[in-house]
Amino acid sequence: MSISFANGVDARSAARGLVPLCAGAGVYLFFLLAGDGLLGDSDSFWHIKIGQWIIDHRAVPYSDFYSLTKFGESWVSTSWLSQVLYAAPYSSLGWAGPVIMASLAIAVTAAIFIHLLNVHFETARSVLLAILALVLSMHHLLARPHILALPVMVAWVGALMAAADRRTYPSWLLLPLIALWSNLHGGFVLGLALIAPIALEALWSEEPERRVALAARWAVFAIGALAASCCTPYGWNTLFGAARILDLGELLSLISEWAPANFSSFGFFEAALLGLIALAFSAGIVVSLPRVVLVLGLTWMALTHVRNIEAFAFLVPLVLAKPLAGRWKLTQATVGGEIRSAPYVTVFASLTIVAAAWTSTSVYVTHHHFAFTATQTPAAAVDLLEQRQVERIFNSYQFGGYLIARDVKPFIDGRAELYGEKFVMNFFHAVEGRKVDDLLRMLEDFRIEATLLAANSPAAQVLNHVQGWKRLYADEIAVVHVRTDQPLPNAVRAPEASR
Repeated sequence: MSISFANGVDARSAARGLVPLCAGAGVYLFFLLAGDGLLGDSDSFWHIKIGQWIIDHRAVPYSDFYSLTKFGESWVSTSWLSQVLYAAPYSSLGWAGPVIMASLAIAVTAAIFIHLLNVHFETARSVLLAILALVLSMHHLLARPHILALPVMVAWVGALMAAADRRTYPSWLLLPLIALWSNLHGGFVLGLALIAPIALEALWSEEPERRVALAARWAVFAIGALAASCCTPYGWNTLFGAARILDLGELLSLISEWAPANFSSFGFFEAALLGLIALAFSAGIVVSLPRVVLVLGLTWMALTHVRNIEAFAFLVPLVLAKPLAGRWKLTQATVGGEIRSAPYVTVFASLTIVAAAWTSTSVYVTHHHFAFTATQTPAAAVDLLEQRQVERIFNSYQFGGYLIARDVKPFIDGRAELYGEKFVMNFFHAVEGRKVDDLLRMLEDFRIEATLLAANSPAAQVLNHVQGWKRLYADEIAVVHVRTDQPLPNAVRAPEASR
């Protein structure tokens, strides 16, 4: 009887240990099947273009060599490794490559998240929280560098919180994580910024006589993390490059992903905030001041910039996991006990899951053609401009990445830190029709030969009535205007647009 009971416990432990992997496989296949949804931001074009340049030249860029307006100016790529990781499979698989990479990163994020929560919660709650985090982040799950850095962010913060929960200091073995993060994406500065409040949590309930020694070890770790984050091809310039993005001032409110949360309608984020407040009142959760600061800080970040909602979704549960487990009186026995699974069973099951996911990927990619969102790929309009050999083009912001992919120098693209706050603000005011004089001045100052503007752009409507400019082409995606001092045919509409 005792032997069969022990075997039953081992089987349940093995199954519980495989839950993160199974959940990750499910998440991977879901996003692979919905892969077209990951291809919704034209920044992916220039990220892949730069990644391919890095592969070809075995070097990283230190200046811009793609734009019309900032050509030759100093610029560093804070996401160079992610760009390489996207470009490498893209060269052989097309858009299936970036979709696979992004889906895999999201899956690993979910698996790590569930694994970390399993220490405190039973499996059902961990999986539910992972689903909620993914739903909250859905608007920003795109085939771009921040997705490849997402699992690193969760692992880094989870490891720091685990050290704080044990009232000890983090292992030096974590430092390669922040080094990897700093090469993948400029968001690594968040990882550095969170060290101090998490360290305070570790010190909060520690014995007074041990606080000084513990604080010193956290301080040494923080210095080591700062040094490790500079282990990139750019060295210390990595920090300055990330800081330039955060120093764009008013401009950040005009770029959709950097805009503040909009509460004019009720959505998942609003529901999550209200649910968090309701949980705090109804469950009577008592948390330490450092954890309060962490939750408030992550909430403020999400309210300030919608792109930070995924940090809120994945990190707040990690911060509150231990207090919630204590409030709900969840013990190791409740959540399943210590995992001691048979290694051969676990390895075999893991390999089976990985093999099934890989087979499904191969079959699906062979029969499915991934397509980028049409609203950011004005292919017909660019074909026409190339036929006319137009070189100096004034384009809408969302078309910049596609132009780079077509080897056409854009007036502007998604690298806002390259162009600077003043330049981009003037551009947006001009394109939105607020200052017609600024629009005409830009066209003259940069000797623009043609414009490539979104079909609903106010500037496109303005140019319809400006002497010296004539609409040459229009479809549901883009409108092209050219100067009338060039030989012009009548305005045309693409046959594709009429079908």
